[in-house]
Amino acid sequence: MTAVVDTVIEDDRWEALGLADAAERAAQAVLADLGLPPQGFEIVVMGCDDARIAALNGSFRDKDKPTNVLSWPSDERGSDEPGQAPALPEPGDADDPEPLGDIAIAVETCLREAAEQGKPVADHVTHLLVHAILHLLGYDHVDDSDAALMEGVETRILAGMGIADPY
Repeated sequence: MTAVVDTVIEDDRWEALGLADAAERAAQAVLADLGLPPQGFEIVVMGCDDARIAALNGSFRDKDKPTNVLSWPSDERGSDEPGQAPALPEPGDADDPEPLGDIAIAVETCLREAAEQGKPVADHVTHLLVHAILHLLGYDHVDDSDAALMEGVETRILAGMGIADPY
């Protein structure tokens, strides 16, 4: 059994972009890189459009505009020390996996950003999913030392997946 990634597709364009497979690959790559088992965790990923993510961004972050990805960790897992890795969660079991949280990702913003940055859409989406999963695990970029740590972990995970450094 692998991590349970429950992908909810609200915009059909995500089907063509293979969001469910990308989310599973990203989750497995993050867990493996951090030394966590490939099973015992649950993540929900919603593939939506800019209108939906703008509404969510307004509700949860008081920013009434679309963004590429949002994440809602199921628990506070961040480190108390800036620049230090967070404590990692214990996995659940097959019948009761540990919920890590929820992610929403917006198709129009992802397509536009990939085009603007000259990146393959699949690589950009995978980067955003890795980034969001790390947020679920307590990584953040509130200050420079946290950002440096998170970007380093992202870059290492993506390199292992054959994706160029996004920074």
